[in-house]
Amino acid sequence: MTLSQNHPLMDGRTANSPLISAYRGQQPTRRPVWFMRQAGRSLPEYRKLRVGTEMLESCLRPEMASEITLQPVRRHDVDAAIFFSDIVIPLKLAGIDVDIVPGVGPVLGTPVRTAADVRALPKMTDAALDPIREAVAMTVEQLGNTPLIGFAGAPFTVAAYMVEGRPSRDHMGPRTMMHAEPGVWEELANWAADASGEFLRAQIEAGASAGQLFDSWAGSLSLADYTNHVAPASARALDHVRDTGVPLVHFGTGTSELLGAMRNVGVDVMGVDYRLPLDEANRRLGGDIPLQGNIDPALLSAPWEVLEAHVREVLAAGDSAISHVVNLGHGVPPETDPEVLTRVVELIHSIPVAGR
Repeated sequence: MTLSQNHPLMDGRTANSPLISAYRGQQPTRRPVWFMRQAGRSLPEYRKLRVGTEMLESCLRPEMASEITLQPVRRHDVDAAIFFSDIVIPLKLAGIDVDIVPGVGPVLGTPVRTAADVRALPKMTDAALDPIREAVAMTVEQLGNTPLIGFAGAPFTVAAYMVEGRPSRDHMGPRTMMHAEPGVWEELANWAADASGEFLRAQIEAGASAGQLFDSWAGSLSLADYTNHVAPASARALDHVRDTGVPLVHFGTGTSELLGAMRNVGVDVMGVDYRLPLDEANRRLGGDIPLQGNIDPALLSAPWEVLEAHVREVLAAGDSAISHVVNLGHGVPPETDPEVLTRVVELIHSIPVAGR
């Protein structure tokens, strides 16, 4: 697959943006910053728009998904939009009974726990992705020179939801399956990899200038389990989009001990959560890959002088890497004051890029 000539990376709109420059290991004109979960519950305009609309429905209504994606860009002057959707949307599009239950998270009507369950999983059709393409195209048209980041859930996280049937604290079900029934696990992980890969490909084809694979629950795994039972599926998911040439980012929570293995699935940028300083992450990764992160979301509600000092520390640690995209070490908490995020962006943009 090659990008069309009117894709933002091909026609020049986003190719030299601060975000894409940093993702490619180059020196940007200003420090790029965006926030995971920047589009969502912390914004009053989001809450107003979502009244009466279920979460997954809002993701599949192109005009609404586009508007939600654009809201934080308008408000905060961040250097990228992140496509508003959910990691279980590919399951929904494939025809699986899944919903987002308020206060709980993704819940499946029937968990996937046996070989028969896995083999009965439906395949997502290409036409099912049309609402995603439409939402992305609408968004990119309004973003101008600001890049859109596409995203997908990594196969382990998606499959973990499928096995447990709902969010889990320890992910015992999928961890057991990969050892007790490795063939069943591999088949399920590959199904999730293809669903996520096709979901990400649809976003990139429609105009996303980068892609990020989120492995929210990989931190529950040992390095051996990740390497042997998860990394191949993550690589398979990314195989769906490698030929596009867009920068690819990998992020997980609680994954300080997995960073090298996560990088080895073949990505251009490593996201780092709040648990590990960026200079130490850079050392562990060999100092030759751009980093993204890692302001502690908990400090967004701390006094400004405390938060400012922390942001400056993160930027100083990030300067050890060949390039750095500022982000949180996880998502924006829903109780965050939006004015604080705007102020953080202004602070980051006021500090010159190292070496400039």
